[in-house]
Amino acid sequence: MDVNQAKQEHLLALKVMRLTKPTLFTNMPVTCEDGDLPGDLFSRLMKEDPSTVKGAETLMLGEMLTLPQNFGNIFLGETFSSYISVHNDSSQVVKDILVKADLQTSSQRLNLSASNSAVAELKPECCIDDVIHHEVKEIGTHILVCAVSYTTQTGEKLYFRKFFKFQVLKPLDVKTKFYNAETDEVFLEAQIQNITSSPMFMEKVSLEPSLMYNVSELNTVTSGERGESTFGKMSYLQPMDTRQYLYCLKPKPEFAEKAGVIKGVTVIGKLDIVWKTNLGERGRLQTSQLQRMAPGYGDVRLSLESIPDTVNLEEPFDITCKITNCSSERTMDLVLEMCNTSSIHWCGVSGRQLGKLSPSSSLFLPLKLLCSVQGLQSISGLRLTDTFLKRTYEYDDIAQVCLVLAAIERSVC
Repeated sequence: MDVNQAKQEHLLALKVMRLTKPTLFTNMPVTCEDGDLPGDLFSRLMKEDPSTVKGAETLMLGEMLTLPQNFGNIFLGETFSSYISVHNDSSQVVKDILVKADLQTSSQRLNLSASNSAVAELKPECCIDDVIHHEVKEIGTHILVCAVSYTTQTGEKLYFRKFFKFQVLKPLDVKTKFYNAETDEVFLEAQIQNITSSPMFMEKVSLEPSLMYNVSELNTVTSGERGESTFGKMSYLQPMDTRQYLYCLKPKPEFAEKAGVIKGVTVIGKLDIVWKTNLGERGRLQTSQLQRMAPGYGDVRLSLESIPDTVNLEEPFDITCKITNCSSERTMDLVLEMCNTSSIHWCGVSGRQLGKLSPSSSLFLPLKLLCSVQGLQSISGLRLTDTFLKRTYEYDDIAQVCLVLAAIERSVC
């Protein structure tokens, strides 16, 4: 903390102290074997030490608390609290005392004073006390500017300032990854790393979705009637440790059928992270709006809505495909062609008319097929043609589109 001293002698003295919670006192236990030269001397000294825990003297943590010895670190998302005291060191009565506290950041100047009204008078050996609080929302250099103005008995108006400079550090490193599913679902993986030197208790890590999505957390495991966190009962994050949180976002029903709207949505939501450090000091961070790369489906999107997990060899089974006109301007007239492969055989008429499909609308298409080869097989061989533009869209491997594989088993007679 840098202090800019006043150039002249003043009747008032300004003191500023950061308010933080104390820490647990630690000692370094020294022990030896009973057969060593000191004998039981070290053991007796530790038992007489008031800072040790009775019955557990060899533990480093004691029962006493230690007041902060220095300014300490301030992290983004924490609440900065400071005690300001103006004391009259003179033998005169001072009038019209005004104490003002501002916080200067790299982008703005904030007034932190609880009251902007002046105190009528301050007698000798009396003081004016104030406590300020501010939730830190920027990293980098911060300067606390404390200004005091007053009037002496002779009517002279005096003024002085002091500057307290400190750095705000980043407590967490947050990285995000997006996975776009074929069913318009979006999976978000958030990697959160504790980059401080002390452990954190992660009180809450949640995702606030944008207006078009509903969100479900995938960070619990169902055990009986209630779910348990995948991180255990005590959600501690040690220094430099990283955790992955997973969320699934689904379009709201009123937007689910608007393919053109959902396709262009890039804003997903923002993360809300709340943690506690030693002795319960709380911090909170909210990320900016998270954005994904909009998936490119082309003019016509073909996705798989339903398919059996397992089917019998050479027995027909049903699937349901969803065809979406991703264009927001033109209507399509589609024709479906089905081409057999070495393992997939389609049942039905190839080259049938599907009719007109309006912009941003969808149709569900039930199909029947059978497989002639055992093992995991991908669904292939569909082709769509838009007769208006004479444009063909081939789906040689639907598994690459829908990310679904059909498991084939031979029937047992």
